[in-house]
Amino acid sequence: MPIDFTQYFKKYEALVETAERAFEKVASEYSDCVKCKIGCSDCCYALFDISLVEALYINHHFLNDLDQNTREDLVERADNADRLIYRIKRKAYKAAAGGKQEADVLSAMTSERVQCPLLNRDKKCDLYNYRPITCRLYGIPTAISGTGHTCGISGFEQGRAYPTVHIDIFYRKLYEMSLEIVAAIRSRHVKMADMLVPVSMALITDYNEEYLGIGDGEENIE
Repeated sequence: MPIDFTQYFKKYEALVETAERAFEKVASEYSDCVKCKIGCSDCCYALFDISLVEALYINHHFLNDLDQNTREDLVERADNADRLIYRIKRKAYKAAAGGKQEADVLSAMTSERVQCPLLNRDKKCDLYNYRPITCRLYGIPTAISGTGHTCGISGFEQGRAYPTVHIDIFYRKLYEMSLEIVAAIRSRHVKMADMLVPVSMALITDYNEEYLGIGDGEENIE
């Protein structure tokens, strides 16, 4: 039986609105620097993971808003992307295990380019209205753990001060929502909210009761 996450999706959508307002504020003040436009897909090749609540949200709209042919195409693209992401993360793990500095490992990963499976042949997002918050903030200056980032094709100049969105705040809110979901469904996977996955995995995962750890079963604290 499908699980109703409507109340959590509404909370998530409120956070999405906050992100949209933040983007629009910067974009209106620095319209000459923000290069986002229809047909631009630079952000669709960034490597990042999403929280449980976003994964559930995207999976829900993937299953309910797209026709069968589109879903089949997406699954094929998601499988390809997931295999590539696995190889990239495996390479990063080996580099870290071999003594490479964490900052260098993360820097190398951010330079990797993996096409998001949601990007279709027309270079448009198949679930644009439901895309993750990371996608919505791409194109303006952001900061993660104190380190600044911006779109490589934007007009923001290095060394100049601009309004910056501290994306860690959004990540913390997403984590809190995910924790709330795990508690509400009484999942035996008590640390499931800690798990981040790429969009590709969110699309191809069956978030059924077994996967979510609902009902009888051995408790898993990993």
